[in-house]
Amino acid sequence: MADRDEARPSKKARESAGSGGLTAFALRLAKQLADGEGTRDNNVAFSPLSVYTTLGLVAAGARGKTLDELLGLLGASSPDDVAGFVRGLAADPSGSDGPLVTYAYGVFHQKNMEITAAYRDTAAESYKAEIRAVDFAKGDREKIREEINKWVAEATNNLISEILPEGYLTCWSRFVLTNAIYFKGVWENLFPVRLTENREFHRLGEAAAVEVPFMTFGPGERSLFLSYDKGFKVLRLPYRNSDASTSAFSMCVFLPNERKGLRAMVDALAAGGSVVDHVPKYPSKVRRVLLPKFKLSFFASLVGVLKGLGLVEAFSKAADLSGLVEQRVCDVRLDEVFHKAVVEVNEEGTVAAACTAVGGRVKQSARKGTSMEFIADHPFAFYILEEVSGAVVFAGHVLDPSSSQ
Repeated sequence: MADRDEARPSKKARESAGSGGLTAFALRLAKQLADGEGTRDNNVAFSPLSVYTTLGLVAAGARGKTLDELLGLLGASSPDDVAGFVRGLAADPSGSDGPLVTYAYGVFHQKNMEITAAYRDTAAESYKAEIRAVDFAKGDREKIREEINKWVAEATNNLISEILPEGYLTCWSRFVLTNAIYFKGVWENLFPVRLTENREFHRLGEAAAVEVPFMTFGPGERSLFLSYDKGFKVLRLPYRNSDASTSAFSMCVFLPNERKGLRAMVDALAAGGSVVDHVPKYPSKVRRVLLPKFKLSFFASLVGVLKGLGLVEAFSKAADLSGLVEQRVCDVRLDEVFHKAVVEVNEEGTVAAACTAVGGRVKQSARKGTSMEFIADHPFAFYILEEVSGAVVFAGHVLDPSSSQ
């Protein structure tokens, strides 16, 4: 363990490396998804960390205004800032000290289109990326798509079997940059299965309430991390961990006081730019907790969302990705950003996976001393945090726990 501790950056170093930018990015992205077409009245689940670090991999190859827009979106001072943050992320592929957490990156590029030496070094050394040459131009693109999707399935323990939809790759495709995250954590305090019972969950608008299974700890006061904030409550549920000095994960459930208050709460959090500031640090006496079980699956193209957040030039003919591949060799731009996430929460804990794929192609034209309660019977938001770095690993909005979409 001593060797592991020495190899891991200090908490202060890791926090300064990019977690602040990630937190602000997570809240802005959540707001855009909550307001977006097709997602406004639906459940949302995504991994801010997956999108953030994949865009960091793009930033490593960007130059000029394209790089400036990426760094502005990521809240980073340089591509090295994001790369350093990635190097410091806590991962435990064995799950021995706590949640099982894995990260994987892939760079699939057109064969005979040499990526720059500097980009190859950054991708391999900071992101530990697997780099593969494929033939988008003249090869079997369906086989290449299957190869990339197989890589995703293996990296997410088969929770996600596909990230690139059929027909996406063309003869103009030149690279696909991927990230995959897998997470499995057991609650520090398990919810007894025998106490789970159906109750009403009140959906937004005119939609009728639905009966869904609610988890609870049972009668009697207990010591839990719960705080009352202005307009909302926050319940922090830590995951079991034998060595919190290396990593500590928890799910934080943000519950608006008003049944229809989710959007206003999300807007307020985005304006404030922080999740961690609202997370309860000390236990309180809690008389009752009711939290619905849920399983969410979410897939979206993020191009429109990212353009709305200011990332425009990377998708245009003016894109400068000459740090990835020299323009005299091949002039490229981004053309798509796919994201998929699966999150399941039950009495034992949480299983979650996410994948982000960026494609590029050739340019063409609280109340202390008072017993409290937390009853999540209406739409709420959740964030899975790695507390040492402050990284928002997964996030989502639960509008209807009876639906997986």
